[in-house]
Amino acid sequence: MKAIGILGSPRLRGNSTILTERILDYGRTKGAAVERFMLSTMQVRGCQGCGACKNGLEDCAVSDDGATVLAAMREADVLVLASPIYFGEITGQLKCFFDRTYSLLNPDFTSRLTPGRKAVYVLTQGDPDLSHYTDVFERYRTWTRSYGFGQDWVIRGESLGASGDVLNRTDLLAKADEIAKAVFG
Repeated sequence: MKAIGILGSPRLRGNSTILTERILDYGRTKGAAVERFMLSTMQVRGCQGCGACKNGLEDCAVSDDGATVLAAMREADVLVLASPIYFGEITGQLKCFFDRTYSLLNPDFTSRLTPGRKAVYVLTQGDPDLSHYTDVFERYRTWTRSYGFGQDWVIRGESLGASGDVLNRTDLLAKADEIAKAVFG
């Protein structure tokens, strides 16, 4: 089994990253080949709207670190997308990459990926009201489902402003463990 974590936080040890590492570490103990991509340390351009991926090219035409992440995503059985919520949305780093996943769709908008994959969303926010930003998961879930990620889970954490705050949240650490066990067995 191959699992990848795509980390959208600009903080190297941010709360969404800590939860993602916990999930991926469990996968490693179960024999999964794990790879992680910290987007804030990579050169990833957004979709250029060139249409090459819909006109003869099956991959994104942009040649940067994003192409490496897309290639890993094509091979992944498990995808963990992680981001803090900034201004009611995933970070710019993750959104920029996510736009590039357009290349994973055929011209008729069917997926180029094999179905039956698993997706996990790790979303954290400083806002103490967890009822805010519930639409973020549903919006991105629509896309990953269309790419063939049929099973998915979400962990959302509130009141997580400073890096490492999540380490004091036994509820969120337990939820990460529960999701990891469901995903990796």
